[in-house]
Amino acid sequence: MQRREWLRSSLFAVLAHLSGGKSGGTAAPIGYTAISSLAGGLFPSGVSEVLKQIDAAVQQAIEQGETAGAVVHILHKDRSLYIKAFGDRLQQPQRQPMTMDTLFDLASLTKPVATASAVMHLVEAGQLRVSDTVARYWPEFAAEGKEKVTLEHLLLHTAGLIADNPLADYAAGAKQAWERIARLKLLNPPGERFRYSDVGYLVLGRVVELVSGQSLEVFCRKQLWEPLGMKDTDYKLTEDQKRRSAGTGRRQERMLQGEVHDPRAALLGGIAGHAGLFSTAQDLARFCRMLLQGGELDGKRLFRESTVRQWTTPRKVTVGQSPSGAVTTGLRTYGWDVDTPYSAPRGDLFPRDRSFGHTGFTGTSLWLDPATQTAVILLTNRLHPDEKGNVTPLRRQVGTLAAQAVGYGQAKKKP
Repeated sequence: MQRREWLRSSLFAVLAHLSGGKSGGTAAPIGYTAISSLAGGLFPSGVSEVLKQIDAAVQQAIEQGETAGAVVHILHKDRSLYIKAFGDRLQQPQRQPMTMDTLFDLASLTKPVATASAVMHLVEAGQLRVSDTVARYWPEFAAEGKEKVTLEHLLLHTAGLIADNPLADYAAGAKQAWERIARLKLLNPPGERFRYSDVGYLVLGRVVELVSGQSLEVFCRKQLWEPLGMKDTDYKLTEDQKRRSAGTGRRQERMLQGEVHDPRAALLGGIAGHAGLFSTAQDLARFCRMLLQGGELDGKRLFRESTVRQWTTPRKVTVGQSPSGAVTTGLRTYGWDVDTPYSAPRGDLFPRDRSFGHTGFTGTSLWLDPATQTAVILLTNRLHPDEKGNVTPLRRQVGTLAAQAVGYGQAKKKP
């Protein structure tokens, strides 16, 4: 009975969305909300009110021009706690309303969802060890003192590599780009400090290809996304998927929709270890469910529980120095952020030492909390249409409200 009522209410909401999507005017929240029960029962007192505050936060971000639209999907104990689409996926050259099946350019979410996942798959298969040096699989990379850089260094962003090498290094094609990356010098010794690096994940993607004998795209599709039933996750999109994609910025005065925004990934043909992946909230929900369930989804095991633990265990990294000269530390996992300056999606309530997630430059983010079996998926198109949007405050707001909805912070409330 409960599921029948849910389907009926969802259908009415979808019909309302379809009719509302034809109107013009200021971007407003549209789409449908499907809020399930918690643990098979009714919502605890106040949860609905907390979740309604997410609506207000997203609406405000749209009204202030920080993003054209958004999709929010919150999972709790393997059920959808909150699902909603807001605003527009495209405003120029013509308006297209946001829908739940909109694909987003994930930008740096590519790092954990594609590249780190592929590395851990090869680790589980015995084809890689995180302690292996990159040079073991790519001898040319040892140039300029990089012979001791390991896969673990790259996964944790502690290799000592530059954040991004010049775009000119990619101008003549992939072959020359890899040659120039192999000749890069280190800014500091491996393991000494955390420096977020796109180059490091480009290198990891290259290692996956060298070891597997397949492109990163093909390997991830066959070993990860297809087994997980992630039907709208890929680097290269069909024409239908492009039409369903959220807009980002411009390239040579052409609005980007269904084409990678990151310039280095674009020059590498759209497939790279640091950026280039597209996906939907529904697909990312399947990925998050798999992680929260220890590597299994719908009775199919993709990773052993021990592999997921190895993958998501926080590890201390040196972030920098305080004004007094004291060393400041943070936490990262193999591919995920835990506690660094990039942790806005954690909000104010999720644990600082064991929840994890990641952000993407285009306005995307994930945050997962194994303790409460919660995942917060926030996908926005903040770069559309003028590349001026900022959703960092929204990430923090949504993360805090989601944590509050699943029970964090309740003990701090005054009677």
